[in-house]
Amino acid sequence: MSEMRLPLPLPLSLRRGCALPPSSLGRDRNRALALLGFRCRASLITDSASFQVGRLLGSYGFINVTTTNFSRMGTDPWIETGPFNFKAQDVGEGGVNIRLYEGRVAVQGPLRGTPCVFKVYPGRRAGGIESDMMAANELNTHAFLQSCPGGFDQNLVLLIGGFETSTGEQWLAFRDDGSYSAADYAKASSEKLTSSSSNGNLLTWNYFQREHVIKLKQYFIMKLLRGALSGLAFMHKHEQLHQSLGPSSLIVNTLNEKDGGYLFPRLRDLAFSVDIRYYKLEEGHGLLSQELWRRAAVAGVVSLFDKRAFGLADDIYAAGLLLAYLAFVPFCESGTVDSLSLQRLLETTFQLDISATREYCLADDRLLEAVKFLDLGDRAGWDLLQRMLDPDYRKRPCAEAVLNHRFLNGSIF
Repeated sequence: MSEMRLPLPLPLSLRRGCALPPSSLGRDRNRALALLGFRCRASLITDSASFQVGRLLGSYGFINVTTTNFSRMGTDPWIETGPFNFKAQDVGEGGVNIRLYEGRVAVQGPLRGTPCVFKVYPGRRAGGIESDMMAANELNTHAFLQSCPGGFDQNLVLLIGGFETSTGEQWLAFRDDGSYSAADYAKASSEKLTSSSSNGNLLTWNYFQREHVIKLKQYFIMKLLRGALSGLAFMHKHEQLHQSLGPSSLIVNTLNEKDGGYLFPRLRDLAFSVDIRYYKLEEGHGLLSQELWRRAAVAGVVSLFDKRAFGLADDIYAAGLLLAYLAFVPFCESGTVDSLSLQRLLETTFQLDISATREYCLADDRLLEAVKFLDLGDRAGWDLLQRMLDPDYRKRPCAEAVLNHRFLNGSIF
């Protein structure tokens, strides 16, 4: 069984207007941080009066995608029975809905005027205990990573501060490093291809210009992937799992492929992160990580050492699905493929046989450019995808090894 937790943008209308003034955001501003047991050498702003809150940007939630191996023979769904195996994919939506607001720092000091994005978790009455736990977990993880010796990785979003309102909502303030995500980029790229195709001009009639456009797209996607893996490698180096890696968890500062040289991707959404330091593993499992360790138990993992290895490999598997998403969706017209259908194709149809997947995609003209992209460097992309999605978690590479793979280290260009 494998389970992926992905951020899901919900179709909520964006509206302009005034948010609550900072003075009305609660009296006990530091109670949330105290309840979280927050200890950090980094200096965070915890006074709501230090922020100015702007318009509502939107809202999003999370979905759980669970792929289960079943057997048509026998009653145990975990028994392998050769050709009689099949897989079922279950998609469920989480119960926590997160709002995003724009704003800026109003307090005197070096951060004055810094634009920020507020991530608002609903109070316990609206979001249940899970909402409080997610907010606490995200804040604690950022606080820990931002206080690590050796500096903070620039491929992670920066937490500026946070506070709790009188209604129990948890407001986390992040530096505004971009309002788009990798999912937004993929959608825009697909729509552009669809528009060009409908006008009878697929990319461009000029062969050399067309090749230039494709190279820009490939370079842009490479930087997206390297940014995501760099942030993930930093987290793994400091024994933190992401556990919610997907195209919506990667923010970007531009969607223009011509500005690829200025592209700076950053990982966000650390609400489901898991601390895999050994003393933390000995303390037991929390509510947010119980699915991870249930899957580990199914895989036969018992020792703390193996649990840690399984958790790291689980993140790499999610990064492999992100690689597949960015390799296919931006190169295809709208409606050709999406994240769920692509995951179903890899896991259910071809049972993670990447060679067979390539042969299938090669026969579909709509997927040809995606195949060419993964074929770069003597099929280096397919090789990396097979390694990251290896059914045996013990054989998956670490994040640093993925970054140094010939498909991502720049040698193919």
